[in-house]
Amino acid sequence: MALIKYGNNALSSVTALPSVIPTGQPVLLSTATASASSSISFTSGIDSTYDIYKFEFINIHPQTNATQFRFNGSTDGGSNYNVTKTSTDFYAYHNEGDTATGLTYDTGIDLAQSTSDQSLCGDTGNANDDSISGSLFIFNPSSTTYVKHYIATIQYSFNNPSFPNYSIENFVGGYCNTTSAVNAIIFRMSSGNLDSGTIKMYGISAWV
Repeated sequence: MALIKYGNNALSSVTALPSVIPTGQPVLLSTATASASSSISFTSGIDSTYDIYKFEFINIHPQTNATQFRFNGSTDGGSNYNVTKTSTDFYAYHNEGDTATGLTYDTGIDLAQSTSDQSLCGDTGNANDDSISGSLFIFNPSSTTYVKHYIATIQYSFNNPSFPNYSIENFVGGYCNTTSAVNAIIFRMSSGNLDSGTIKMYGISAWV
C-alpha cells in the first residue's frame, strides 16, 4: 500500500490536500432508474478523476422475453456509441429441476473487433420474477495511451422455450480497442425496453 507524503512532513502543517484522496473504496457518482426506458446512458462523470469505474446492476427487468442486456462506449460524449471491442465470455449454469449443470465458453456473446454492443448475458426472461443483477468494471477509460479493459460478472434468470428456469452466472472480459478516452457508456437490451431496475456508477481511485 502506498503512502501519501507531503513536503512539510507534519500532518498538522499540511496546507492543502488533493481533491480526491485515494482510498480504494467505491464512491457513488450517479444512480439511474429504468422505467420502460429504451436505454440508460452515463454521459458525465467518466473522466480522469478515477482509475476505475464500476457499474452495479440491480434487478434489471426486460420488457421482452429472451433478450440480452448490453453496453457500448463512446469517445464523443455520447453522440455515437460504437467503440471497437474484442472480448471473451463463459458461463456456469444450473436449472431449477436439478437436472442440468455446466460450465462452457459462449461464442454467441464474444466480439472480435466489433463496434456492436457488448452483451453481458444471454437470453433473459421477462416473467414477473425474472431479472439481471451484477457488475461491470472499466479500467482507466480516460487513458490516451492504452486500450480500455473491462470485466463483468452477471447473474440472471435464463428463459428459453427449450431451457426454462435456469440460473446462469456469466463472465465477460474484453477491451475497447481505442486510445481515445471513453467518456460515456450506454446500457440497453438487444430487443425492447428496460422495464425496470437500477444502475449505479461508482468511481474507484487505485492505490499506486
